[in-house]
Amino acid sequence: MNPFSLKDKKIIITGASSGLGRACAILFSQLGAIIVLMGRDENRLIETRKNMLNPENHLIISLDLTILVDIEAHINEASSKLGTFDGIVHCAGISTTLPLRLINEDKLNTFFQTNVYSAIQICKILSKPKYMNEKGGSFVLISSVMGHVGEVGKTIYSLTKGALLAGAKSMALELAQKKIRVNCVSPGVIITPMTIAQPYNEREESLNLIKSYHPLGLGEPNDVANACVYLISDASKWVTGTNLMVDGGYTAK
Repeated sequence: MNPFSLKDKKIIITGASSGLGRACAILFSQLGAIIVLMGRDENRLIETRKNMLNPENHLIISLDLTILVDIEAHINEASSKLGTFDGIVHCAGISTTLPLRLINEDKLNTFFQTNVYSAIQICKILSKPKYMNEKGGSFVLISSVMGHVGEVGKTIYSLTKGALLAGAKSMALELAQKKIRVNCVSPGVIITPMTIAQPYNEREESLNLIKSYHPLGLGEPNDVANACVYLISDASKWVTGTNLMVDGGYTAK
């Protein structure tokens, strides 16, 4: 048997409307998984599903993950149609470049609600016996190199991504008794719509500087999706509470 196979595994992927979430959804479907695609934009989720293998097998759930009280109803809806789940890849998140002097309470709340609170809430709910496969499963949270190293203007983003790294370790210990593994993936700069919208793309000099931080060049969504396959699959059944750097050498310095 192939330990990397995802055949018949039922996986929730948040942020599946674009970028890393879309790449994971498409690749996972090719490896035999049944996917619940979660995101705000239903039309973009439909576009993702069109590019997946056997699109009729996969379920779309349109929701705002920052409305924490609504998350369980959506998971319950998905479970009523598909049964119990084998894991989640939490790709939903936002990024910004923002000087310290411009950080305020509203911006802090927005970033923590989107990047941290939603992750904790969905893991808490999904870990209930009624939603998870009795054999256990895997939770994969997308962090960032900015959770490990600093950069000018990245304070608020680094705060949230570092919080995911710390929280995953404690969740891994707490959920091990349920045979649920919890790990993070920390990408460097990946060419996605979110990163294309960053200020450094506005000037060639700034973009070249970002590229120089990555000895192997900027990444592609499938570079991260491949890593997520490993952490979701049975190939990583003895891996929990850790983080996989997928950064083109960014943090090797």
